[in-house]
This record gives sequence, C-alpha cells and structure tokens, in this order.
Amino acid sequence: MFEQDFYPKTGARIWETLLGLGYAAKPLYLGIVGFAPAGQRKLADALSFSHHAARNLERPRFAMMPSILLIDDDARLAAMIAGYLRGHQFEVTLAESGAAGLQQLRARAHDLVLLDLMLPDTDGLDLFRALSAEPAMRHVPVIMLTARGDPMDKVVGLEIGAEDYVAKPFEPRELLARIRVVLRRGREPGLAADMLRFGRLEIDRGSRIVRLDGEEKPFTSYQFDLLLAMAERAGRVLSREYLAENVRADHAAYDPAVDRSIDVHVARLRAAIEDDPKKPRRILTVRGVGYVFAKAQD
Repeated sequence: MFEQDFYPKTGARIWETLLGLGYAAKPLYLGIVGFAPAGQRKLADALSFSHHAARNLERPRFAMMPSILLIDDDARLAAMIAGYLRGHQFEVTLAESGAAGLQQLRARAHDLVLLDLMLPDTDGLDLFRALSAEPAMRHVPVIMLTARGDPMDKVVGLEIGAEDYVAKPFEPRELLARIRVVLRRGREPGLAADMLRFGRLEIDRGSRIVRLDGEEKPFTSYQFDLLLAMAERAGRVLSREYLAENVRADHAAYDPAVDRSIDVHVARLRAAIEDDPKKPRRILTVRGVGYVFAKAQD
C-alpha cells in the first residue's frame, strides 16, 4: 500500500530498511499522521538510505552529536520523528510516558527535550514544571509538541519557560529548524559563566532569572532570550534583523519596516530594567541601525 502512496522506486528499500532496524515496518511507515502532507514526501526521502547506513544510525552517538530526548506516547509518530532527526545527525532517545522521560533524564544528560503535552500518565505542562524544579534538569531546553488546539496551552508553556512550541501536524523540516535555533542559542562561544553583571543588573543564564538591585524581574522566555542576546554582546551594535535571527525560532525574513516586534519587546525590557525607560542607559537605540547593550552601567 505504501508504495502507491509514496515512491514506487524507493518504497521497497525503505521497507527493507525499517525491517532491518527491527521495527514493525508497515504500521511504522504509515504512522506519519503527525506530519503535514507536504512533509511526508520529505520524510520518505530522509528514510530512503541503505540498510548498512540505517544500522550505523542506530549505533550509540558520541560527544559531537547533539542528544535529544523525545517524550511522546505515540510510538509510531515518535519513531518517524526519531528516524528523521537521526538522518540529520542527532542522537534520539524515546520515552513513551512522563515517568519514563524523567528516568531517562536522571540517567544521562540530554541537550534538548521534545515534550508532548498529552501523555498517558501526566500532563506535559506538569511534567515540565517538575523538570524545572530539579537543579540538574532545569537548564535543559524544552520544545513542546501538541495536537491540542487551545492557544492558552502555548501561552502557558512559553510563560513557564519552554523554549518553543510546535503544533501537530507539522513539517519535519520546521521542527528541525526550531531544534537547531534552540541549540544554537546555548552554544555561542565564550558563554561559560552563568552570571552576567552590569552594575546593579544581574542576568543568570542558568536559572534564566534577571535581577535589578536584587529584585527579580519577570520576563517571558522570548524576552529573556532577547535581553541575553544583547547582554552577551555588550558594546556591539546589533541590528533588528540580527536579533530576530538569533531569538526567533523560525527563519522567516524579518522586515523592520513592517514588523515592529523587536521594538515592542525592547520597550518591555526597558520598562523593567531602566530607571527611566524614556531615557534608557542600558539598552540604547542606534538610529537607523538597531540597539546596543551598554557595557558600563551603574
């Protein structure tokens, strides 16, 4: 059946590959409902590698390959996502429940977690809060996945600290792009110290907390990332386009002539950390170019 639905010439090779990996091939192959239709063809291409290469992808990965934990009880979809990401040089570990996900995180370190909100033993948002409460896990970035249509889930997820939120069905290439953006945020060179201090302002990378005169300032995940992107490059003039590329999870072109979202978020940052937001001394505007985060601050 799948040969008619996808590629007659490559279908048999894909089938053999899945059998060679020990999967229940046909149900797995047909379990792509989590991907948008346009992504199914891309996914078929990604899986059409040789039997030998497929076995190599299943071998343990080492330090240079980012490690992702996927917590999702949809075994067929999870296996398809894992296969796609492994084809792009990621190590992927699967967990079918919240309890299994916690066990995996406690057993070894992961670079990123893909967390489905609809789990059989717990709500994904509650699991995320549990992860955030454990010091060894709170620094692991989380991208939430869900088929639930309630926009409040997205708002709550981002407000409590998730890095991103992807609604099912999704394009596999979109998920890959979002994963790469989130991982890139934490891998800029020279970011070893957890705490940045600028006079009375403290930015704690590890706990993602900002304090002014010792008082914690509430920020959304996006606003924290925007502030951190500027603070880590203090003294450098950064264009709005540069900030959008480094903070936003998508790769859509940013046109400051029509998109004022960066300016809106900068205004909110100033309202929280400037003594006088109308006369800013921390986040300075460079007219016609962008912004610069002041190195010298009181």
